[in-house]
Amino acid sequence: MNRKDLLLHGWECTYDKEDWYPPLKEALSGVSAAEASWRPVGEAANTIWENISHLLYYKERLLHRLLGTEFPGSAETNDDTFIPSGGPDDEDAWQATLLRMESVHRHIHEKLSLLTDEDLNQTATYTPIYQTVMSLVLHDAFHTGQIVQIRKLQGSWPARRSFE
Repeated sequence: MNRKDLLLHGWECTYDKEDWYPPLKEALSGVSAAEASWRPVGEAANTIWENISHLLYYKERLLHRLLGTEFPGSAETNDDTFIPSGGPDDEDAWQATLLRMESVHRHIHEKLSLLTDEDLNQTATYTPIYQTVMSLVLHDAFHTGQIVQIRKLQGSWPARRSFE
């Protein structure tokens, strides 16, 4: 497996391919806006929707980098990336957020599959593309684990889950 294939495999596992942890799409399956907005006890705890907003910010930033376009994001701090696009009862906004996540993730996969090894080494900001992609794979895995934990705390995660 070459470097691009490894990155693509990791990218697929973060969203919809089962591996050592549930993929993000599975972790979000059946989650309502109210469940996505539920906050566990604790000052530092984020909601599922806040985590998804955070993931989207960095995925969209990568997509703009791959497209060679200016990223319109304006977060001044990392904390600013956790702000959701709707309220706790806004099911339409939650569903739009889920569709946006899938679209961005698939678009990045499409762009990554077209890159050459030389392209993967290109540095646009501080790091080469391959390193940014690998960091986002790990980042997604981390936050997917948090989402699963939140669902377990709310009782919305299945007691037993089958996977292949």
